[in-house]
Amino acid sequence: MKEKPTIVATRMKELREGMKMPQGKLAALLGVQQTAIFRYEVGQSFPPYQILMKYADFFDVSLDYIFGRTDKPQGKLYDFQPKFWKDNKQMQDFIEMCFDPNSPANAKLKEALVRLMEEQK
Repeated sequence: MKEKPTIVATRMKELREGMKMPQGKLAALLGVQQTAIFRYEVGQSFPPYQILMKYADFFDVSLDYIFGRTDKPQGKLYDFQPKFWKDNKQMQDFIEMCFDPNSPANAKLKEALVRLMEEQK
């Protein structure tokens, strides 16, 4: 029974065909044999990471897209938001560092920041 090509194989083929580029021409640009491109695109072998990076650079897509982690060619954009805990010593130190302790509004500013951060949980 023939195996179904992986998402990586499918995306590699779609990228090349989308530019109407023959396998041989792409192989020459990437520095591999045309048979290697064929094997990658039908799922007979998995490309080494150097080839995957060359594909991503050449077609201007992210590795997230090639690996099927997203359908957006530019990739998955991460929005890191640290967790906040009132009893987290590092977070308390950070908040203390943000405001001038001699300011009359120091306590109110810290309280407002804590409240805003808790809302983001």
